[in-house]
Amino acid sequence: MKAILVLLDGLGDRTYAEIGHKTPLGAAATPNLDRISEMGANGTFHALGPGHCLPSEMAHFLMFGYPASDFPGRGLLEAAGENVAFKDSDVLVLAHLCRISVDKNRDIRLAAGRDEITGDFKALNLLYERLTPYYFKGFEFRLHQTRRNDAILVISGEASPDISDSDPISKNACIGRIMPLAKSKEPQKAVKTAEALNHYLAWCAEKTGQPLRTGAGRKQSVFPNFLVTQRAGRRKNLQKFKKKWGFCPAMIASGGVYQGLAMETGFDFTRVRDSANPGKDLAERIRAAINDTCHDFIHVHTKVPDQMAHKKDPQRKKEAISDLDKAFVELLEVLEKNQDVLVIITADHSTPSSTVLVHSGETVPLIMAGGSIRRDNVCKFDEISAAKGSLGHLRGDQLMHMILNCTNRAMLDGLRLGAEKRPYLSDDYQAFKLPWNSA
Repeated sequence: MKAILVLLDGLGDRTYAEIGHKTPLGAAATPNLDRISEMGANGTFHALGPGHCLPSEMAHFLMFGYPASDFPGRGLLEAAGENVAFKDSDVLVLAHLCRISVDKNRDIRLAAGRDEITGDFKALNLLYERLTPYYFKGFEFRLHQTRRNDAILVISGEASPDISDSDPISKNACIGRIMPLAKSKEPQKAVKTAEALNHYLAWCAEKTGQPLRTGAGRKQSVFPNFLVTQRAGRRKNLQKFKKKWGFCPAMIASGGVYQGLAMETGFDFTRVRDSANPGKDLAERIRAAINDTCHDFIHVHTKVPDQMAHKKDPQRKKEAISDLDKAFVELLEVLEKNQDVLVIITADHSTPSSTVLVHSGETVPLIMAGGSIRRDNVCKFDEISAAKGSLGHLRGDQLMHMILNCTNRAMLDGLRLGAEKRPYLSDDYQAFKLPWNSA
């Protein structure tokens, strides 16, 4: 039985007066998703636990059943996904050109984030070229531009990823000094890495020009004058998804971080482009998953709900969700024909269409439909209705265990065939043969 997991990134939200005290999903017109909800089991999901505000890459990692302690870092995933050259021992860090200002206390503050930077693309390229390479006490820093004013910083030498961030993300917040993490397993390396990175960022400040001082009536430029960093990581030897869960996996998504996640966990990856028609994009991705005969676990991804929520307009997110609902027509037809497919529809995290939070810690709705799965009394796909469903609240790797269960692949607890304990049924173990030969 094939499993198709459709993930609507950042779908979960809060309720807003301007859309009838409903969430954008609850207020949206979603006849296809509602019908799928009616045909299956419903519940809520959180990749870690309610209240935890997770970034997408961490939520996906946990959703796929990996422990948080094995997470290799966003910097590593983006570097792998963007084909940045690095060694396994290197530390990879997200880097962004930004605009800073200096307040009366001489604190450096984020005056304009990466999404607000304007200016000539060629000029930005030239600026990046001025910021690489850099050497300090045995460390080498190499900056690789990945998008307009985004980059990956590769730190070579005796480097540790156990360092803090300089990028506060929130506008007007102070730029952070790089510090070694308090509970580092390699404290000496972390101290030296933090010192070296602080020196590199100071050198970058000199190369990009003096920061603009705030003052009454002074109009600020949005051309960058500083480089900020966040979410350092280093490659870890992860168990591949097929070995971990027994599925032959594929992923269809548009972002480099998802390509990196796929590469590190062993998914076959199809990178697609986002167009001006998100509903059509998602429909094509779902169609590809339905027609895929080479994989039995296909992860289909769209970033649209998350992107709309970041615009801080609940109405726009509601309209985007209604448009995405049209993409589920063919998947609904598959379920109505009782084809041998398990459909899972959920999100990685909640993204509020208000507040200063980037992501919030509420649970997200979950549908599982297909085969002989229990059908409950829920007939509307939204955060509130889903909480009344038969699946209850799932966390972390419980989702993968339920997928194994509902595709009839789950191993009976306590049964051990072969030297390795597996959660799934497998014939990959040594058979007993007669006549017996102990060799």
